[in-house]
Amino acid sequence: MEISERAKNISPSLTLAITAKSKAMKAQGMDVVSFGAGEPDFNTPEYIIDAAKYALDKGMTKYTPVPGTIELRKAICEKIAKDSGITYAPEQIVVSTGGKQTLRNAFEAVINPGDEVILPVPYWLTYPELIRMSGGKVVYIETTDAQHFKITPEMLEKAITPKTKAFVFNNPSNPTGMVYTEDEIRALAKVLEDRDIYVISDEIYEKLVYGVDFFSIAACSEKMKERTIICSGMSKTYSMTGWRVGYSAAPLHVAKAMSSIQSHTTSNTNSIAQYASLIALTDKRGEEFLCSMKEKFDARRKLIVELIRKAPLLDCVEPMGAFYVMMNVTGTFGKKCDGQVIRNSSDFCDKLLEKSLVAVVDGAAFGAPDYVRLSYATSEEDIRKGLDRIAEFTSAL
Repeated sequence: MEISERAKNISPSLTLAITAKSKAMKAQGMDVVSFGAGEPDFNTPEYIIDAAKYALDKGMTKYTPVPGTIELRKAICEKIAKDSGITYAPEQIVVSTGGKQTLRNAFEAVINPGDEVILPVPYWLTYPELIRMSGGKVVYIETTDAQHFKITPEMLEKAITPKTKAFVFNNPSNPTGMVYTEDEIRALAKVLEDRDIYVISDEIYEKLVYGVDFFSIAACSEKMKERTIICSGMSKTYSMTGWRVGYSAAPLHVAKAMSSIQSHTTSNTNSIAQYASLIALTDKRGEEFLCSMKEKFDARRKLIVELIRKAPLLDCVEPMGAFYVMMNVTGTFGKKCDGQVIRNSSDFCDKLLEKSLVAVVDGAAFGAPDYVRLSYATSEEDIRKGLDRIAEFTSAL
């Protein structure tokens, strides 16, 4: 008996695999420094945890409406209006079980078999899988660090065909940490606003920007708002990764379709986590937590870029958002480690973990085999220790 062709063609998440492997090595007593984690290393704020306890004590343990409680959806509308200046009604909001389900709902709602979906490279590794699972065909736009990993209007225009149905816009970006300026976003919007192309705008890292401002592509014009599906969630802003709360804001007909799809998969998101999310969004202590976390991430960001640029054979572009940096490892290609030639990023990752006990994520997973991704959602001590080991590793090649 065989599994489905769809299941056969799905690649497992390499970031989760790297994290699991490094944790297993640590459990065996190895002093592994891992740069693989895609989640804040801060605990969920106490006031949010207390809200969940309150929800349990008050019996908020039943089904809610599929798209989320009306209170939470209203709070999300208020949040988007305040932060991005875009007005939505609660009926346009769908609360889902994490950012991945939000994206899956979006693709399922708008993609038909054979539709093309434009995806800039490097990309978050889940995007191609979700597109293919929805029957779509991925059309890649290649970028490099020389371009700061950003596409131009000309590149976007060239990728569009009569079969184009959607464009995935991840800003700030995982894995590159790049943030588009308002002018850059408006230039891309001009290519799209008179075409029947949906924009899947993944804004999960919108609050984690450093020295730049976040701007949503849906704020460009009413035309762009009617073409854009904003996908976001609670995980990165409030360090609530395990709570599994995502949300979308979309044109009404798309939101209804996404809610219908969700009604036959997970139904409503966890009721206790929904109440905790409501308090997270509406309590002023959330801003205090975010400011403190951003300050720490910013210091780590500057440190990791400085140390990468000091290391032999390595380089990087300074990220302006999220908590990742893409490290260019092409300087190590052709060098030998224990007599074995490093031919690509996969060889670099394997040898670095084997010889120096440092775990990084292979850039090939993001469509970028000249790079590896490092997350600085880890302590300054581990950043220094890990980059010291990386520098020693590259020095010995």
